[in-house]
Amino acid sequence: MGAVTGNGEIHPTAIVSSGATLGREVRIGPHAYVGDGVTLGDGCVLHHHATVDGFTVLGNGCEVFPHACVGLKTQDLKYKGGRPGLRVGERNVFREFCTIHAATFDGEFTVIGDGNLFLAYSHVAHDCVVGNRVILSNNATLAGHVRVDDHAIVGGLTAVHQFCRIGTRAMLGGCAKVEKDIPPYLIGDGNPAVIRGINLIGLQRAGFDEDRIRLIKEAYRILYRSGLNRTQAVERLQTHPAAGGADMAAFIEFIQSSQRGPAPGLRAPAGPDQDKKTAS
Repeated sequence: MGAVTGNGEIHPTAIVSSGATLGREVRIGPHAYVGDGVTLGDGCVLHHHATVDGFTVLGNGCEVFPHACVGLKTQDLKYKGGRPGLRVGERNVFREFCTIHAATFDGEFTVIGDGNLFLAYSHVAHDCVVGNRVILSNNATLAGHVRVDDHAIVGGLTAVHQFCRIGTRAMLGGCAKVEKDIPPYLIGDGNPAVIRGINLIGLQRAGFDEDRIRLIKEAYRILYRSGLNRTQAVERLQTHPAAGGADMAAFIEFIQSSQRGPAPGLRAPAGPDQDKKTAS
């Protein structure tokens, strides 16, 4: 059994490696497994048959539900050994059969922030970076090197391509196929995913006032409804009176740093003449 401090509670059928380090008041349920090199912060809870393995650190107050596997070896075929790992912040919840993998290369880490919720069967692959208060719905899948910024929501059965980025407070609809970056505050949906509009309900629930939402709508229109190309749209945003504000700056930074390019906008429906041409 690993080092335990404080009044922990470990079921006699649980397996805790001698190389694991456990904080205060850690609870580990029946048939759970804690591997060599794992560090569990204060108040962590592992339910029955939960697994935490690898070079993994879980911050205080994390909860791992039955059959979830956290910190296991990457599935990346480029793995050549060494000690890559997983670093997880505080108060994260990993629901049933969730899988979170370590990074691929020695000395590198998959990184997860604080207060995130990973629902049943969701998956975070090697070298991902997940921010704070993110929700991955059931069966949502992040491929390698994906970045998900704070407060984003990834819908159920959604798959995100390698190296994509999901912006802050963005929302992905269920069953989406995400091949491009999803800018902050917007909704992406479809196969492949396109931008449908701003995440209005999410912003209102987060307490954004009418002025902030109006500026976000303006940024969305410049990016997706003005007919400007990517470079021209960024220039327009940079000269906007609110360019120095946090929300407009978030759009500018996101577009300028996008590796895969932002997802395209939803095409306008064809007019009557176009419909006739298509039918003929």
